[in-house]
Amino acid sequence: MGDAGSALAVIVGDPGERQSIRAALADWEGGPLDIHWADTLAQGVDLLVKGRITAVVLGLTLPDCEGLDGFVTVSNAAPQLPVLILSAVRDEGLAQQAVARGASDYLLKTHLDSHSLRRAIRGLIERTAVEEALFAEKERAEVTLNSIGDAVLSTDLAGRVTYLNAVAEAMTGWRREEAAGRPLAEVFHIIDGETREPAQNPMELAVQQNRTVGVAANCIMVRRDGVEMAIEDSATPIHDRKGQVTGAVIVLRDVSAAREASLRLSHLAHHDSLTDLPNRLLLNDRLARAIAVAGRHGRRLAVLFVDIDHFKHMNDSLGHAIGDRLLQSVAARLTACVRSSDTVSRQGGDEFIVLLSEIERGDDAAATAGKIIESLAEPHQLAEHELHITVSVGVSVSPDDGVDPENLIERADIAMYHAKQQGRARFACFTSDMHVRVFERQSLEASLQGALQRHEIEVHYQAMMDLGTGAIVGFEALARWMHPERGPILPSQFVPIAEGCGLIVPIGQWVLRESCRQARAWQDDGLPSLPVSVNVSAFEFRSAGFLHGVREILRESRLESRYLQLELTEGVLMTQGASTATTLRALKAMGVGLAIDDFGMGYSSLSHLNQFPIDVLKVDQSFVHEITHATDAAPIVSAVISIGKSLKQRVVAEGVETAGQLACLRAMGCGEGQGYYFSRPLPAAHFARVLVDRPRNIASA
Repeated sequence: MGDAGSALAVIVGDPGERQSIRAALADWEGGPLDIHWADTLAQGVDLLVKGRITAVVLGLTLPDCEGLDGFVTVSNAAPQLPVLILSAVRDEGLAQQAVARGASDYLLKTHLDSHSLRRAIRGLIERTAVEEALFAEKERAEVTLNSIGDAVLSTDLAGRVTYLNAVAEAMTGWRREEAAGRPLAEVFHIIDGETREPAQNPMELAVQQNRTVGVAANCIMVRRDGVEMAIEDSATPIHDRKGQVTGAVIVLRDVSAAREASLRLSHLAHHDSLTDLPNRLLLNDRLARAIAVAGRHGRRLAVLFVDIDHFKHMNDSLGHAIGDRLLQSVAARLTACVRSSDTVSRQGGDEFIVLLSEIERGDDAAATAGKIIESLAEPHQLAEHELHITVSVGVSVSPDDGVDPENLIERADIAMYHAKQQGRARFACFTSDMHVRVFERQSLEASLQGALQRHEIEVHYQAMMDLGTGAIVGFEALARWMHPERGPILPSQFVPIAEGCGLIVPIGQWVLRESCRQARAWQDDGLPSLPVSVNVSAFEFRSAGFLHGVREILRESRLESRYLQLELTEGVLMTQGASTATTLRALKAMGVGLAIDDFGMGYSSLSHLNQFPIDVLKVDQSFVHEITHATDAAPIVSAVISIGKSLKQRVVAEGVETAGQLACLRAMGCGEGQGYYFSRPLPAAHFARVLVDRPRNIASA
C-alpha cells in the first residue's frame, strides 16, 4: 500500500466535492499519501504527464470537459494508472460505461464519506502495488529467460505454445507472436536421429506422468527452415495452486557441436590417428565377439601379427614423415588383402594385427599371411622415395591356440618373433614350444613377487607446469622398478604383470603411502606446498577397503587431503557406474582431487564427465605428440580443452616434449602440461632440488 509513498491525483471541478474529499482523507492511515489537486481536465492531464502519480480520482463534470471524454483523455495520457470515477446518481450509467472501458471503479457522490472513499482509494493503491510487483516480476523473469543460454518453451494443457524466449525463437525459427497458440509439434519438430521417424513429444509425457522427462539421447530438432540440430532437453509439468497440471515448460539446448566432438573423440579413441585403422581397444572388442560367434557355430578364426622388418632403421634414416607415410601405405595394402568382414588394426609403432573372423582351415590363415608378405614386398612409392620392405608375420588360430583374445594375440606375437629369428620376411604359425617370451614374463613375475620387500620399487616425480606462468603447480608420482639385473623397468612393462598376479593392490598402496609421506616431508622442509598426483589402477580402485586405505594414508602421513590428487583411467569410470560414483563422491568429500588420466583413449562420454566430480582432464600423450603434424590430433586436443573449460575442469597435456607442442597447446588455451620438455621423472632427492631451485621460466619459451 505504498510504504515509499503514494501520489493521488484528484481531478474534480466542484469546490464542495474537493472539500468533502479533503475532509474524508484528513486522517488517512494507509501510509504516506501525497494528494495533487486539479480543477480542470487540462490541469489534471498536466499532473499525469509529469509522472509519479499512483492513482486518479476523476469527476465526470469538469469546467473544460463533461462525460466520458474526460475519462478517455485521462486514459490516453496515463493508460497504466487506476482511475476511480466520481459520479452523480444521474450519471451512474456513464460511470458504468467508464468502468467497462477500463476504469477501475466508480463512487457515487452521495457516498462521498470517509469510509467509502478511503476504501475505494486504498483499493486503487493496493491494486497498483500488486500490478507493479507483478510487472516487475514478469520483467525479471523475461530478462532471466532471455539471458540464459538455453531455449525455453511453454505450452498449455492442450499442447498449444504459450511462450518462447529469445533463444527458443532463434533455435526453432518461430517468433513468439507467430508461435503462440500453435500446436507444439508444429513449432518444436523433433525426430529420432537414427530412424528419422517423429520422436515422442516430451511435453505429452511430462503431463501424462506428472514428472520431468527428457528426450532420447539421439534426438534431432528440425528448425522451421529445415536446418537440423542435435538437442538435449527436458520437459516439466506446470501446476496451479491446487496442484493440477496446467501445461508444461520445455528447456532445450543445441548440443550439435558437443555431440560432434564426442563422436570424434569416440572415433579417435577406437582408431589409430595416423592410419585410421581400428586400435587395440576396438580390435579386442571385435576379437572377443568373433570368438563368441565362432564358438556358437563351430567355426575357426585366425589372428595375424604383422611387424615391419628394420622399420626403426628406415624411420631414423629417412625421417618420421616418410616413416608415417610408409605406415599409411602398409595399412592400405593390409586392408586390401582381406575381406570387409575382417579387421586390420594398428597396435602402435610398426605393429599391425589382422583378424580373420572366419576361416575353413588353418592353411587359410597361412595363405593370407603369404599374400600379405607378397603385397607389402611390392615397392612403396613415397614422394621421391621408392621403399622396399619386408614383414614378419605370426599366426595363431582359435580354438586350436586358445579362445581368449589376449592369449591369441600373445601367441601370434610369439610366432612373429619366431619368424624374425628365422630370418624375417616370412610367417610362422604358433606352436607350443614358442614360449620364450612367456618364460620371460614368468621370470619377471617371480622377481616382482619380492620386489617391495627388497625395496626395488621406487617413486620418481615429474613436475606439472602452468603453461602461462611457468610455475610448478604440482607433480605426478611415477613408480619405477629398479631390477637388480635388468635395470629400471617402466610401469608399462611391470604393471600388467602385477595386475595379472594380484600384486597391483599392495604396490599401488605402497606408492600412494610413499608419495603422501614424501609430499608432507617436503612441506615440513619448507618447500612449496604442492599437490601430488598418484595413479590408481582399476584393481586398486575396486579393492575392498580402498577408501579406508586412502583415509589412513592421509592420516599417517599428515598430508592435507587437498594436496592429494588421484588419477583414474576412463575404463574405471565406465564400469560399475553406481558404485564408482559413490566412491568418487566419497573421495571428493574427503577433499581429494580427481583426474581422468589418458583422456580420449577410452569410452567415457560427456554424460560421465557431468555425472562424476572430476577436477582435471589429462590429455593423452599420443594426441599431444601428433598436434604439430597434419593429423586429427590437434582438433581433438582443442575439443578436449574446450570440454574441460565448459565443465570448469582443469586440462593437463601429457607428454610435452618439444617447443612446437608447447606453442600449440598455449595457442589452444591449455592451462597445464607435463613432459620431458620441462622435466623427466626424477628420484625424490633430485626432484627436491628442482623444487628448491625452481625451473627456468617457460612463459617466454
